[in-house]
Amino acid sequence: MIVVEGKYDKNALRQVVDATVLTTDGFAIFKDHEKKKLLMRLAEERGLIVLTDGDGAGFVIRNHLKGLLPKGRVKHAYIPDVRGRERRKKTGGRAGLLGVEGMRPEVLLGALRRAGATTESGDRPPRGGVTKADFMEDELSGRPHSAARRAALLNALDLPARMTANALLEVLNLLCDREAYKALVAALPRMETAGSETVEPEIAEVK
Repeated sequence: MIVVEGKYDKNALRQVVDATVLTTDGFAIFKDHEKKKLLMRLAEERGLIVLTDGDGAGFVIRNHLKGLLPKGRVKHAYIPDVRGRERRKKTGGRAGLLGVEGMRPEVLLGALRRAGATTESGDRPPRGGVTKADFMEDELSGRPHSAARRAALLNALDLPARMTANALLEVLNLLCDREAYKALVAALPRMETAGSETVEPEIAEVK
């Protein structure tokens, strides 16, 4: 079962997959105690995939659900940062990014697969134990330039720039085995620190 923000997101997703899609009705989920109970029950019984927009509002809703729903029963799917405006809207969002409803079908399907969803064919992305210690060793955390290196890695994986280090670690373990992860890190640009300032070269394209 998949949780999205609104009815237009739901309509877009139903064109891609044959699955139950529920909505949070935006920020209404914060005060809708009945829907919260329903989502908690469904997560326990069926498991849920959370798919929200990549803007600030989407991450607020996602983080609220992350704290509410039982751990181990929820997967998180992320759409990439794509600039644009949905056709039905006269003006774009504050962040200037397309939401779930504006994504192409293949992008939505890819986001679900990366989150660990499987199709009837049984396709499953490789998983591998990337840890916080790996992040330290590979300078993705604990260094002045770690945020810039994570940004480069998020860009290479076509993931939203707002993702935290913990969220990135979670997604990497859905996307990569250790060999693929190490190859991605090895392809990142080197970032040398000069005094207290970080010198950041242009982000190289990683394929």
